Amino acid sequence: MTGSTPPRKRRFPFPGADKGPSDGPHGVRDDERGSSGQGVVPAGSASLEATGDRGGLPAPGAAPVARRRAAVVRDKAVDLAREGVRKGGGRARAGLAHLTDRVIELAPRVPVRDLRTLRRQFPGLGPEQLADKLVAGAAHATSTVGAGIGAAAMMPVPLAMPTEIAAEITGVAAIELKLIAELHEVYGVRPPGNLKDRSTAYLRSWSGERGVDVLKPASFNGALGGQMKRELRQQIMKRMVRDLPNLMPFLVGAAVGALMNRRDTKKLAAKVRTDLRKIQVPWDALPALPPLEKPENPLPIGDETPGPSED
Repeated sequence: MTGSTPPRKRRFPFPGADKGPSDGPHGVRDDERGSSGQGVVPAGSASLEATGDRGGLPAPGAAPVARRRAAVVRDKAVDLAREGVRKGGGRARAGLAHLTDRVIELAPRVPVRDLRTLRRQFPGLGPEQLADKLVAGAAHATSTVGAGIGAAAMMPVPLAMPTEIAAEITGVAAIELKLIAELHEVYGVRPPGNLKDRSTAYLRSWSGERGVDVLKPASFNGALGGQMKRELRQQIMKRMVRDLPNLMPFLVGAAVGALMNRRDTKKLAAKVRTDLRKIQVPWDALPALPPLEKPENPLPIGDETPGPSED
């Protein structure tokens, strides 16, 4: 038949002949179709499968994604830090403003002895000797407050620390305001006005660490203006920073608080007395002054007198 294979070209199986693998030698069906098995690649041929080992190199596109993720995490951390600082600063300002208002409220409640009462309690003393007694008593009182707060903070509790510092500042402020007012009585330069006006003048003296000059009305203006409140906040902030060592544990804070409060009170008194000596009025030249008004709800501040060992 036309187109059929001649008999001489046909292949016949002979007994005992090696037929070989049914799909070609070495798993190859034919040269054009490549390998039919998995993992068997003839020599000289290329594999189209993806290689799993890239020699430690990152996969294509992985590095940009990692950088973007790192940038997002970094930006988020920066935002959280800024938000924390903003909230913390806001709470600190609110606490400082509250403490300032507390000191302003307690100033008119501070009991002050007038010159007649002081001379009766300390007979035979001149102005400087009487002022020394007042300073020594106030220094002893503030050191007692510092020691008490330091002892209470023997085992510091973070939530109680702001309360302890606030209690110390208000206690010390009341004692020092009383000292400033009585020093003005001793040197014969009582600020004019009523109880509220004088309390404001003593607050200004305490915040500025200076005496009240009765010859300059601006120095004892009874109005609580913005500048005076800023000075009060600055003074309270300085006291807060100085009072932080009082919170050291194991009664170390008690000793530090007593020492620092004594030193600060004496330093404040020295500055105020320096200013008051410039405008001092001798006792024999003083006009008859009316007794001081008594506060409606006076603070329980004892009239401390120094012992034999006090200087």
